[in-house]
Amino acid sequence: MDHCPAAPAPPGREEISAVLDCAGKQLSLDAPQVMGVLNVTPDSFSDGGDFVSTSAALDHARAMVAAGAAIIDIGGESTRPGADEVPETEELRRVIPIVEALSEALDVPVSVDTTKPGVMRRAAAAGAGLVNDVLALRAPGALETMAELEGVPVCLMHMQGTPRTMQRDPEYGDVVAEVHAFLGERIAACEAAGIGRERLLVDPGFGFGKHMNHNAALLCHLERFQDLGCPVLIGLSRKSFIGNILDLPPKERVSGSVAAAVLAAWKGARIVRAHDVAETVQALRVVDFVARHGAGDGTVQ
Repeated sequence: MDHCPAAPAPPGREEISAVLDCAGKQLSLDAPQVMGVLNVTPDSFSDGGDFVSTSAALDHARAMVAAGAAIIDIGGESTRPGADEVPETEELRRVIPIVEALSEALDVPVSVDTTKPGVMRRAAAAGAGLVNDVLALRAPGALETMAELEGVPVCLMHMQGTPRTMQRDPEYGDVVAEVHAFLGERIAACEAAGIGRERLLVDPGFGFGKHMNHNAALLCHLERFQDLGCPVLIGLSRKSFIGNILDLPPKERVSGSVAAAVLAAWKGARIVRAHDVAETVQALRVVDFVARHGAGDGTVQ
């Protein structure tokens, strides 16, 4: 694979819709946006147990929105490497009260991070405006469920294996080409099921069945995913990819996470999933300004 270009030109913005309709709440994508992470789990790798109560979750979500988050992503099941599956009843217990509270309290859309059709359906009824699915609607009944949830977009993520098995020696011939092909196939499956492309986002799945070099190649060539015709969402915040580079624990990976977010946004990502919202928002504003104003000769108009 070729070396990563040192100074890539910012991708064009005109090919993908500038606004994503999230069940009536609008998410502007004319600039890179931050998706604030809200895990309501006891065992997530970075912040497990921090926000399991409704009051704590609401306070943290409000703080992230105040810091500039354009959407809040609620997760009730850890997808860290080796994680066991959570029963649907338990995931519903964790997620639905938070979705209801945040959907009512916040002006920004609320996303639910789930693979289960039952959780998708109940979360949408509770006010969720987007489904973030690490299985890309491959669970039985998920594709049909999302086809029924008109007006709710879905993010399709690539993962090799399952959270329990994904880091057991993942292999690729060409990781960028294979992930791109997988996402293209899932887009086609969604369209065949009646889910329009205007409701779809794609995520190459950093850290989900990928080793260090796989993650680096995907980030280096992220612009390749623009031709899928869907907004690109990425999640690199505090992940082991960054921790291994810096030799730091999750909550000390802020600078590395922001650096990865900047690279991703410059390569065309429209939504960056982040734990450290304020720092990421500030960095992406700089990226957006340079992308908008740096192509000319610097002459003041």
